[in-house]
Amino acid sequence: MSPANLLLQIPLFESLKSDERANLTTLLRRLALEKGEVLFRKGDEGTALFIIIQGAIKIVYSSKSGDEVTLAIFSKGDFFGEMALLDGMPRSADAVAIEETKLFILDRHDFSSFIVNNPGALHSVLYALSMRIRKTDDMLGETCFMSISMRLARRLVEMAEKKAGHDSGKKTPIELKLRQRDLASLLGVSRESINKELKTLRDRGVVTTSRNAITIMDMDVLRRRMR
Repeated sequence: MSPANLLLQIPLFESLKSDERANLTTLLRRLALEKGEVLFRKGDEGTALFIIIQGAIKIVYSSKSGDEVTLAIFSKGDFFGEMALLDGMPRSADAVAIEETKLFILDRHDFSSFIVNNPGALHSVLYALSMRIRKTDDMLGETCFMSISMRLARRLVEMAEKKAGHDSGKKTPIELKLRQRDLASLLGVSRESINKELKTLRDRGVVTTSRNAITIMDMDVLRRRMR
């Protein structure tokens, strides 16, 4: 996929005009990461936004005692690190590749120049950031008012629909490269709780699991469990 077409699929840039996207693609650099490789650490200088071409990145917050919480998992077409484009502050968490990953890098200074020369693009940026904040609010609401079963189903459906796109309604398996401990951390629950919920789904033929993947076998059942 060309850089311009990829930008078209990213909420942060989808409403840009074609010439604005064309200008933006000239500012992008490429980077490849191996599975387990660290992209940046908490406290590192924030100098760029990242766009995933292929693979997946998890954003992890680590405490001084060594405990980890997965804040988000981003995959193809997702962007992250956008706050660095606006404030240049140090990174607030770690970013680690959970599989072989390819990215575009957009430097903060290049983006600032782009906004100056394309002022209409600022609206797109602000809209995308507001949607990110709203999603964070929704996740907080889930934690407060939804059961683990409902939250797990919602997260798996969300990931599967993003990966499969318009084909998510078909009766074909959808594999998610995702460790169970990362999923537990993402939902803010114990690994034992996730294992119990996944066992229920496996017994009903809704999912299958392996060491580093969860495969969705029945999206319809998962969607019903979200309610």
